[in-house]
Amino acid sequence: MLGRLRITQGTSGVDAAMQRTAVNPVTWSTGLGFDQGVVVSGQTRTLYISGQTAMDGDGRPRHDGDMAAQLALSTDNLEAVLAGAGMSLANLVRLGVYTTDVDLLFQHYGGLVARLAAAGVTPTMTMLGVTRLAVPGQLVELEGTAVA
Repeated sequence: MLGRLRITQGTSGVDAAMQRTAVNPVTWSTGLGFDQGVVVSGQTRTLYISGQTAMDGDGRPRHDGDMAAQLALSTDNLEAVLAGAGMSLANLVRLGVYTTDVDLLFQHYGGLVARLAAAGVTPTMTMLGVTRLAVPGQLVELEGTAVA
């Protein structure tokens, strides 16, 4: 099935001028909540989002050792940056996920996928296992690219 290219089209509903076209030469990734590629046209702004971790508003790490809570707060922080630019998860076209424990993250991955699905988005995604993150005790970090 690698020789076939599946393309779906739609808009995010956030900005009618932005058109997203999913590119999926294979379709298994959509079941995991991400597209293999996405062509974005008509966007007027691009937001590059630095890695977001489970830090509170004062820069203190939270939820030491709790992957579910860290993933939720990291996603909250990602959404806060998006909101600061007048965007939402629906504008996300790329998501990078860094974790110190891939197996543990997969136990809680459904929570992230549910939040993306609620926004009607399946961004391109890369997940990497790393030795450690910049702040000791952090288990997951999310970075992304959004367009509007």
